[in-house]
Amino acid sequence: MPRAPRNVPRTPRAACCSNARPRPRHQAFLLLLLRSLPLLLLLPSLAAGPSFSPRRRDMALMAPRRSAGVEHRRLMLLLLCCFCALAFPCHGAVTSNVSRSSHHKATQSFIGTYGINYGRIADNLPEPREVVRLLKLAKILNVKIYDAEHSVLEAFRGSGLNLVVAIPNGLLKDMAANPSKAMDWLNENVQPYYPSTRIVGITVGNEVLGGADPGLAEALVGAVANVHDALTMLRLADKIELSTPHSEAVFANSYPPSACVFKDDLVVYLRPLLDFFARTGAPFYVNAYPFLAYMSDPEHIDINYALFKPNQGIIDQKTGLHYNNMFEAQVDAAYFALEAAGYPNMEVRVAETGWASAGDATEAGAKLENAVTYNRNLRKRLFLRKGTPHRPDKVVKAYIFALFNENLKPGPTTERHYGLFNPDGSVSIDLGFRGLSSSASSLTPFKRVRAWGWIFDYSVALLLCTLIF
Repeated sequence: MPRAPRNVPRTPRAACCSNARPRPRHQAFLLLLLRSLPLLLLLPSLAAGPSFSPRRRDMALMAPRRSAGVEHRRLMLLLLCCFCALAFPCHGAVTSNVSRSSHHKATQSFIGTYGINYGRIADNLPEPREVVRLLKLAKILNVKIYDAEHSVLEAFRGSGLNLVVAIPNGLLKDMAANPSKAMDWLNENVQPYYPSTRIVGITVGNEVLGGADPGLAEALVGAVANVHDALTMLRLADKIELSTPHSEAVFANSYPPSACVFKDDLVVYLRPLLDFFARTGAPFYVNAYPFLAYMSDPEHIDINYALFKPNQGIIDQKTGLHYNNMFEAQVDAAYFALEAAGYPNMEVRVAETGWASAGDATEAGAKLENAVTYNRNLRKRLFLRKGTPHRPDKVVKAYIFALFNENLKPGPTTERHYGLFNPDGSVSIDLGFRGLSSSASSLTPFKRVRAWGWIFDYSVALLLCTLIF
């Protein structure tokens, strides 16, 4: 199982936490002056009246004279056109205002069906702002991180991307023992950024149950309760989803899917957690890795079944359901375990899934071809927006592991080769996504829109002046 990324050293939080930086007064005045330029240039000619050459003056004398009312209407029309150019900002400003106002609307914890895990156990990754640009190029809207690094939170400010932050395992015991620790954490890592940074969820710990530390399992329940109480006091409990991801280690048996149940020794911890999530409407997060299942038993598991490729599949003899891929079987196994525990209405959401593109000689199936096949087929399957054989009405949603290859992750070679992208932003596992490119225009999309807005304003003003005069 890919290990949960540890917390990384933090950078100081930016002093300014406002989403919109006000324009300096001298810049605002200059903007108003420049956009009023057509009017300022034309007013003297209007006041002085028409100036003609002798020949044109004679022709003008023979032509019917316009009444003062016509001249007045012409002046008013010009003033109205210039006022419109000033009153209605260019397209970039409109986009910015919409972005700011959208924070006040209720946000979904997951948009669509496809998300990604942004781990950072590496010393060669792009700056967080470049990562945001990469995510937008790839059109990935849901992002999950393994801490609450301030430079990342700042980079996501105003991006419109959904972000799930995490409370690392190392903080759970203190947070469970002292409710003020939960409030302190929220005041430091959520309050200064929300809502301009779209923090839609908080994961409390990662793969705690079934781990080697029983004390951590006991602390998980208390930590979740204290974080929820703190969110309630901050009036954020209905805006930020609280959850905790689990590994397959919480299940006593997962084959066939209908036989899946939770381990007896973990039920004492799972029961209060599931009660809480049932009350809040949060999903049950599970890390589902067909790759790890195949790697553990390549002689008896058909790799095509793990890769979504054509195969005979399996039939669950108890339910008669047919599964042609292991991913859906793993998701349904979690549904059956929840039903057996008394939680038939809880949604199962995949917190991690992926396939390593390289590995040691003993790590079967870890190669680029398989990683491309699994990730491509998984993406196609998720984009179908359908459920599983057992729960066809529950659309499957998943976070892919991971965004980057992380060169400092400990363990076997596979741990450092799950990324869809290389550290330089180039594509590692080709799914048709665009990587970062140095040949991109120096104008950001926002600046390009603003430039076109100025061109549009002055083109309209010039055209109207030409038609009028």
